[in-house]
Amino acid sequence: MEPLIQELNQLSLYGMASRWQALVETREHHRLSLSEGLEVLLQAEAQQRTQRRFERLEKNARFRYKATIEELHMEASRGMNSSQIAELATGTYLRQGEAVLITGATGCGKSFLASALGHQACAQGMKVLYFNTQKLLIQTKMARLDGSYLKCFEKMAKTQLLILDDFGLTHLEKNAQIDLLEIIEDRHGRAATIIASQLPVGSWYEIIGEATIADAILDRLVHTSHRIELKGESMRKKL
Repeated sequence: MEPLIQELNQLSLYGMASRWQALVETREHHRLSLSEGLEVLLQAEAQQRTQRRFERLEKNARFRYKATIEELHMEASRGMNSSQIAELATGTYLRQGEAVLITGATGCGKSFLASALGHQACAQGMKVLYFNTQKLLIQTKMARLDGSYLKCFEKMAKTQLLILDDFGLTHLEKNAQIDLLEIIEDRHGRAATIIASQLPVGSWYEIIGEATIADAILDRLVHTSHRIELKGESMRKKL
């Protein structure tokens, strides 16, 4: 059976090779008809390819936390609505290009929740990018200086879920306002965006600064967004 396993590996059919080896070692292959054996091997290959794709998407996303939906503490006192989270977990907001706005005090679990939703999107085969907002805007500033900004903005526009964490820690400079508007405009109605912030949404206007730009950004984000306002003391303090 070794030549068959080698040939499967040469064809990059690693899931089939691994499953076939397991069938041979347990002598289960004798009990399967040709069609049954082929079905088992194809299922193994499909499962392994799905897993490899998920691992690749998760690595490229660079999440702040390795979090899952199952690990979330669904406590109403914390502002966690289990029905809302379950709806978001289905990925409908991803396909409809909607925004999710997560607000709350420092340490209340905003980044963990954003990471969990991103992890779920990767499990559904979606491309995800996770950024600290301030660091992202520094990157876009540098990209404009070195001439790579078109490539930079195109990459974000093609990403099915963009997560901007720690939004609003500082007031935005003029170039940062324009870059943020361009990012949001490229995604509006086409791709989903999650924004996590310590500040309530009502304070974002002041943080953005320029009235016209703030109006344009918030108009594209707020009206069709899913809002989650986390409450309670710091989870880090509890731990």
